[in-house]
Amino acid sequence: MQPQFLAIGHVVQDLTSDEDPSAWRLGGAASFASLLAHNLGLRTAVLTSAAADLPLTKLLKDIDCRVIYSKQTTQIRNVYGEGGRRQTVPQRATPITLEHLRSDWRQTPVVLLGPVMGEVDEALAAAFPGSLIGVGAQGNLRRVGRDHRVRQVQPADWDARRVLRHTRALFLSDEDIPRGEAPPALAFWSDQVEIVAFTRGDGGAEVSHRGRWRHIAAFPAAKVVDPTGAGDVFAAAFLIRLRESGDIWKATRFAACAASFVVEGVGVKNIPTRAQIDARLDANQQIFAR
Repeated sequence: MQPQFLAIGHVVQDLTSDEDPSAWRLGGAASFASLLAHNLGLRTAVLTSAAADLPLTKLLKDIDCRVIYSKQTTQIRNVYGEGGRRQTVPQRATPITLEHLRSDWRQTPVVLLGPVMGEVDEALAAAFPGSLIGVGAQGNLRRVGRDHRVRQVQPADWDARRVLRHTRALFLSDEDIPRGEAPPALAFWSDQVEIVAFTRGDGGAEVSHRGRWRHIAAFPAAKVVDPTGAGDVFAAAFLIRLRESGDIWKATRFAACAASFVVEGVGVKNIPTRAQIDARLDANQQIFAR
């Protein structure tokens, strides 16, 4: 059966221990986004690349996974401190190209291109002519050096127009771009694509619709445990609610609320259901995009 939501990008083994190199939990934009879509009741699919020993049928239960088998699964180590997030990538899976896309998935209503390290062929953006497509900027704004350290790419060095001309929304966070580069980059991208969503953790989010910017405050979280994946859930929730409602600002509020749950748990454990999101929305009616 044709999916209603498709996430494209590497599933990731997020390494969790310096002492035990085999300890990991599931991560990556494709994982967070697809689990959120599934929790919202959509038929969900993932196009990814990973090693054959990764148990995706258990990790992404009831989600239709097309896996391009690779010698390795992408691994990322995240370290959070006063200077923000530092990342290393010990190994990467093979890239995902247009030829890997199933022909019957080209009519999927909602698609998120969610690269973690530039692995998604930008030609895929043109493969869904009737779909609502969003793209995560994160994987296009960082590179891995020979020392496995992740370094930011200057926004001017990413030719975003190649993918943005086929998409409707661009998603990124304040961790994806040097602070001084954000204002000019956001202004440029908001001229290239209808919607730009710039998330800032507990600072909320700035969303541009056809160059008109609005701010939405962060929804209250019981306790911030792990911010990993919140932006990916924001992106998926935004696209899904936009498809349902046709209202940019309803989608923004829904997405900000969905993201607030993720930070309360570790990894993918705290991805919310629709009932949870609706209850928190009702309890925080004063929060709106303004």
